[in-house]
Amino acid sequence: MSDPSSLSGLRHLAPQQRLSLVARAKQLSDAQAQSLSGGALDLATADGMIENVIGLFELPLAVATNFQINNRDYLIPMAVEEPSVVAAASYMAKLVRLNGGFVTTSTDPVMRGQIQLLQVPDPGAAEQALLAASDEIVALANTHDQALQALGGGCIGIEVHRFNETAVGPMLVLHLLVDVRDAMGANTVNSKAELVSPLLERITGGKARLRILSNLADKRLATARIELDPQTLDTDNYEGIEVAQGIVEACAFAEVDPYRAATHNKGIMNGIDPVVVATGNDWRAIEAGAHAWAAAKGRYTSLTRWRLEQGTLCGSIELPMAVGLVGGATRTHPAAQAALALLKVESANELAEVIAAVGLAQNMAALRALATEGIQRGHMALHARNIAISAGAEGEQIAEVAGKIVAMGDVSLDAAKAVLNQPDG
Repeated sequence: MSDPSSLSGLRHLAPQQRLSLVARAKQLSDAQAQSLSGGALDLATADGMIENVIGLFELPLAVATNFQINNRDYLIPMAVEEPSVVAAASYMAKLVRLNGGFVTTSTDPVMRGQIQLLQVPDPGAAEQALLAASDEIVALANTHDQALQALGGGCIGIEVHRFNETAVGPMLVLHLLVDVRDAMGANTVNSKAELVSPLLERITGGKARLRILSNLADKRLATARIELDPQTLDTDNYEGIEVAQGIVEACAFAEVDPYRAATHNKGIMNGIDPVVVATGNDWRAIEAGAHAWAAAKGRYTSLTRWRLEQGTLCGSIELPMAVGLVGGATRTHPAAQAALALLKVESANELAEVIAAVGLAQNMAALRALATEGIQRGHMALHARNIAISAGAEGEQIAEVAGKIVAMGDVSLDAAKAVLNQPDG
């Protein structure tokens, strides 16, 4: 298949037909395809993953199409319950493809492990002593998980942060900087932090308290960038340059106003979280890191930037992206493994870059809607199917009822029930 990420007409097929087409496009095995169709996680496996298991809870799993990232095609697995997310990302990716696709980058997968040191007799001298003992601390940290070092990772250095005034007195915090390769890294970072704590106590004369990784993975960043000819954004009612200017103006609002930025960034995470969930990664860690990064300069602001530069619409995103291909649910959940097989990513960095591109596409979709007909028109048209189901529609009735209430301009439960109760409903 010459263009395996487009799959035009996918939305007109039945779910099993979509799955078959996607599986052929990405050469999935029968077992992998079956894992994506639901029911992949059995109760016994779930019981081993978390405590007090009583059952299973599933989200719809979809694929976003048209993504071209660094000249490579991707089908994007997305686990999400909100209507319009997948359609919006796919359509924006189609527009971006016409302009050369997404360009992405990422930094090395370096995580921070923090060791809090209290009751230090001389914080200034202790800080210098810790820095002087950097090689010893790193060497000790690397006695744990030597397999990681064999893969090119491991502890690569330290930082020391001094807080002279806190609610519990002066505090030193040592950061272990750990290259975790293709893992998210929490377990190895936490273990290394615990391992070196007694040494830090001896060096400083203080007491080690918290020993835990930070989810503000500011050394593990992913970026995505796009450049569009505004004519790509032409619609029946708006010229592309007008839409592009509206996108820039909407982003400027989020840059200066934290109330708007919160909703702006939530829209970005509408794209990011579903991919993180589908691949078995920790979406809560990604959310925490993203919002901390948005406030890293002292004021909460937009995670994206949109500008018109010499007549070209330029959009970019940069945020921490601590995701992995090994460990956790990515290793134990069959559907997560199948989702990664669908993506065909070869490293955690590549996965991070793909996720950043999806976040940028989702943001573009939201801003484009806000700059034109408003967010509700397209969203409610897709939400109409949920309303039809809630009203009791089944099978072919769902699309019929949804279409009628959209045409009526009344996407409500009462309207759906009224359509269902009509003699020909």
